Amino acid sequence: QVHVVESGGGLVQAGGSLRLACAASGSIFSINGMGWYRQAPGKQRDLVAVITSGGDTNYADSVKGRFTISRGNTKNTVYLQMNSLNPEDTAVYLCNAVVAWKNYWGQGTQVTVSS
Repeated sequence: QVHVVESGGGLVQAGGSLRLACAASGSIFSINGMGWYRQAPGKQRDLVAVITSGGDTNYADSVKGRFTISRGNTKNTVYLQMNSLNPEDTAVYLCNAVVAWKNYWGQGTQVTVSS
């Protein structure tokens, strides 16, 4: 079993910054990659940023230049540094871990950006 836990969400004013953290634990023998997705009320879940086990990254166009995904000291920890936040970034942010090519999701953390 794999457990994914996010932390670091909250309320911030437009133009501010937040840093999200995610850790995967459990039966992890081969982690292929980790990433962040977000889902606003009434909308579909969208990719925000992902990082592969090799360190390659990919970002949604809407966050390029503002958000940075990075790994911790171990490949099962990732961070999302979010700068220049705007109200359109308000959503539940969910961490995804791909372990042995299976997807595991955290419960999500709320990010609210006020104007």
